[in-house]
Amino acid sequence: MFTSLTAYKLSDNFSIKRAHSWLMQPETREYYDLPPFTGKTLYRLLETLGENSACIISGLQERIFSRCQFEHTDVNIDWTSLVLHGSASPLGKYGYSRDHRPDKQQITLGITELAHPINVPIGVTVKAGNVNDVTHFRSTFLQSQKKLTEGSLIIFDKGAGSKQNLELIGACKHEYLTAKKLNASDDTIIKTFWQRDPIRINPEEAEPNHGIYGINIVKPGSVTYFYFSEGLEAQNLDALSRKVYRQFMEAEVIQECISRKKKLPKKIGIANPLVKISYSVQTKLVEMSEEAG
Repeated sequence: MFTSLTAYKLSDNFSIKRAHSWLMQPETREYYDLPPFTGKTLYRLLETLGENSACIISGLQERIFSRCQFEHTDVNIDWTSLVLHGSASPLGKYGYSRDHRPDKQQITLGITELAHPINVPIGVTVKAGNVNDVTHFRSTFLQSQKKLTEGSLIIFDKGAGSKQNLELIGACKHEYLTAKKLNASDDTIIKTFWQRDPIRINPEEAEPNHGIYGINIVKPGSVTYFYFSEGLEAQNLDALSRKVYRQFMEAEVIQECISRKKKLPKKIGIANPLVKISYSVQTKLVEMSEEAG
């Protein structure tokens, strides 16, 4: 059964509702030697798998690491969410929706994989839909931590970064790499970036005006890296130029509509920094009668 379910996810990979129909095809049953069973039986099996997921994943990790001699145990950790089209799951909660469906309940998933060039997943955690990345980090990290060698690099987004999580990584004798949440002292460093003699990181023979430069700020227990990309700066300036031009053209359309007392086109809003808007509300006081109003 487990082999056939894995084959289903690696082939058709439709919903679980359709998995039963796929498994009950004569050729599928014959190939995997499956007895006939109902859809409810499949759901009970999946429920049992979910209830014992911690033991199952631990067993899979044991099998993977006993059979493979990996060149490193650096890991990438990331979190995502899945929309639930229903309300039966106790983990279904409203939260930050990466799928842009705030109207739907969801669950959150934490994924751990051995970093490049291995790229093998070794862990997955499932939490309620309102659990943020900072909170979810601990269970995702600890699920695979015992399989990591001392000094392994833990790579994750800044959304999961917190003092407690960084201290947890240090207590387990690992290193970490994550984006930094900038503060006032970082802004000062950025303003004096070129006075700190940054070194060029990419080769000199790279495309002209596409140099990448960096500086390291070494502190006790940590190193902060600052980078500047000429190519990225050019892209950002080009995008900003197009945005300013678009806002200018929209402002002209708004001005013309006001002058001619016409309605604004639907595609144009009034949230334009070149347009000054003022609102006024006039109403009668609650204490006043209809005649006085």
